[in-house]
Amino acid sequence: MIALASLYRKLTVAIPEWPLALLMRVGVAAPFFLSGRTKVEGLLTLTPSTEYLFAEEYRVPLLSPETAAYLATYAEHLLPMLLVLGFLTRPAAVGLLLMTLVIQVFVVPTGWPTHLLWAGPLVYLAARGPGAVSLDRLMSLDGRDGAPGSSR
Repeated sequence: MIALASLYRKLTVAIPEWPLALLMRVGVAAPFFLSGRTKVEGLLTLTPSTEYLFAEEYRVPLLSPETAAYLATYAEHLLPMLLVLGFLTRPAAVGLLLMTLVIQVFVVPTGWPTHLLWAGPLVYLAARGPGAVSLDRLMSLDGRDGAPGSSR
């Protein structure tokens, strides 16, 4: 039992934080970016079906359907790209977390299992930052010292 506990400690210490943070950044960015791509034609032209969904089905309160459609679509493109680059990671994670909350409350209330899968990495990234392999760290925007490739 002691040998098993010792092995466990060695394995968990051997895994640095940066690959986990990178995996979470890329993993949670993918579904948002891919969702954004379904809403546009070409680079960023909203499709008629996107305009219909926001006007007739999603009905996000406090925003006009047109504003909500553009805001959500642009956010689904920009924020995942920021996460992948590790640039302004914490604000990007909070933005996607707020989007997840809006989707949960107003659009798909039964989608909580999926939304929890998104929220977990987003909360981690908002709380802990992007890890060492990120533009935030390279530009000293993350509040930590250390070059890319360091253990944290």
